[in-house]
Amino acid sequence: MLKLTSLRVAKRWSRAELARRARMAAGDVGKIEAERLQPYDSQLRKLARALGIPSDAAPTLLTNTAPPDEAA
Repeated sequence: MLKLTSLRVAKRWSRAELARRARMAAGDVGKIEAERLQPYDSQLRKLARALGIPSDAAPTLLTNTAPPDEAA
């Protein structure tokens, strides 16, 4: 699971809600989360701002995290 997805789920937001807050298309958010779309830097910064993380940390949104039940 991408960090992007983990943060969105932790906030209990739908993809549509994140997209609305980031001013992006919901389909693009879904494709980014499914790793079928490589986002532009500007898209990552929008997502970071919407999620409340610093823009310079935006690239970390694409890192994989272990699902909560598999975390050590």
